[in-house]
Amino acid sequence: MPDQPTFDLVAAHKYFAADRYNKTWGFMDNPNRTPEEDLSMLHTAMASLWRWSQREDATPINFSIGYWQVARVFALLGQPDNARRYGEMSLKAAQGGEPFYIGYAYESLARAEMVAGNKAKMNEYLAQARSFAEKMEDEEDKQVLVKDLETIK
Repeated sequence: MPDQPTFDLVAAHKYFAADRYNKTWGFMDNPNRTPEEDLSMLHTAMASLWRWSQREDATPINFSIGYWQVARVFALLGQPDNARRYGEMSLKAAQGGEPFYIGYAYESLARAEMVAGNKAKMNEYLAQARSFAEKMEDEEDKQVLVKDLETIK
């Protein structure tokens, strides 16, 4: 194996960070995933996040989005502790950013608590997410978040 790859590593990280993120969405949108597809969904989310970690141009918001997606995957897999862990990382990375990203970080935490059956904590996070939705200037973005929050019960 050569010491240096024979391809542009920076371009590869850039390509696969986005490609794996989008691939994960395909799995997330499928309500009839097989156990193998569940595992692939987790792998693609983690691969996207790892690829972002290799990019020099990655920002805290990129990480907030990646952590959010991994949290959502763990919630879909019924793993509230892992969903909570990545939701907390999403929130930390989003701090100081736009309300959209902070709102979605709280959405991931609310979803983790929903999966855990912790209604009180879920409602606290939902309230936080809604408060950040109210601060959003882009009406379309606000409605996307509000719609996602409505799926948490």
